[in-house]
Amino acid sequence: MSTATTSQSASSPVPGVRWDPVFDELGFPDDPSNLYTQTVATMLEGAETVGLQHRVKIILAQPKNEIMAHFPVRMDDGHHRLFKGYRVQHNNALGPYKGGLRFHPNVHLDDVKSLALMMTIKCSLVRLPLGGGKGGVKCDPHALSEGELQRVARRFTVAILNDIGPDYDIPAPDVGTNAQVMAWIADTYQMSSNNRTSTDAMRVVTGKPVEIGGSLGRNKATGQGVVDTLIEMLPALDLPMNDLRVSVQGWGNVGSWAGRILEKKGAKIVTVMDHSGVLYNENGFDCDALTEHCMEHGGIAGFEKQRTTGTGNNPGLGGEVVSLEDFYKTPVDVFIPAALEQMVKVPEAEMIQCKIIVEGANGPLTNEADEVLERRGIPVIPDILANAGGVTVSHFEWVQNKTNHMWTEEFVDAELNRYMVMAARRTLLAKQKFGVPLRKAAYCSALDHIGDVYKVRGIFP
Repeated sequence: MSTATTSQSASSPVPGVRWDPVFDELGFPDDPSNLYTQTVATMLEGAETVGLQHRVKIILAQPKNEIMAHFPVRMDDGHHRLFKGYRVQHNNALGPYKGGLRFHPNVHLDDVKSLALMMTIKCSLVRLPLGGGKGGVKCDPHALSEGELQRVARRFTVAILNDIGPDYDIPAPDVGTNAQVMAWIADTYQMSSNNRTSTDAMRVVTGKPVEIGGSLGRNKATGQGVVDTLIEMLPALDLPMNDLRVSVQGWGNVGSWAGRILEKKGAKIVTVMDHSGVLYNENGFDCDALTEHCMEHGGIAGFEKQRTTGTGNNPGLGGEVVSLEDFYKTPVDVFIPAALEQMVKVPEAEMIQCKIIVEGANGPLTNEADEVLERRGIPVIPDILANAGGVTVSHFEWVQNKTNHMWTEEFVDAELNRYMVMAARRTLLAKQKFGVPLRKAAYCSALDHIGDVYKVRGIFP
């Protein structure tokens, strides 16, 4: 993902990946589309830059635990369907495993492993006392009734009951899950575990509804963190917030909150893309109205027919349908990929017309796309920094539950901003110290901290 990647990967079996000897030592597959291999390659480059010990490299290159469960669920029509679920616990040297649960048709073990590794790095960069984990169920939540979704969530919880806990592994929402799903998981855990008579058991997940211990500000936290990080980086690019032109890929929780918050700060969201289509509005969208439309219709498609009341400079037009190529080629100041992994490949990276990219999603760029953007001089604020707001406020929720306190939303926002700003500054310092791009700088800062922890803790026995 840096100039070093290209110059050192000529003999690599995976294009765009520097083939570290650790890959051969641990028997990694040479699959160029494998997200986990790409993520580990980025980690190993950072590890080499900061001089991380070999023993720590091999520990971080593979998760501590990979849990797979197959479980039957009764569907509404009476038949039973078998589902597959995962929970990957990557590393807990810094604290309990922490990471989201994803319900999506394309959930795959290697992708979950990759996301768990990113969580380890993310928590270290932000200096949270948490390790990295991730999980998911291979299903389409939109194709399930509410009753079926609840049974999937509860049955999966029972399947991994002995592998999670409020001080051991703490899941959270991710793609395809939300606060309601977390409520079902917390309730199932409390009723099924040895902690069933204690409210402390509800700490087993974060991202819960406020009514049962969720934190104010958690729902918008990842999008808020994207904005906080961007604002901290803007002065270096000499870009003003007012009339900042922004393109957002994915109008789910992260993309919509980032868009709404940026709009209220004076930016214009001019292009939006999701699974249902692509829209363009030269004057900027009414992001609240667009979000309401998505919640009602399941996507942005059809919003072009709407006339809204409009906010700020927005005259209230719903926008116009444009092509995917137009989406990438529209000149903007900021591009925010906030959908799924690896959606921006080399062709898209060649088309993008922006001054900076802020990764709202996990791993939205392929390694080769990252190289293209670096060659083109387009800086990328990496996911392990930009979207760390979610896990940061999850940590706040966990602390509030543990101490039986409820923080105000203003306090949560202020604390989140403090954590995000400090993480951004650590990244900028590492960039200056090592002379590397932002992504590698973020990894260097995080890995340096993990290395210090292992020096102190040692490796048992």
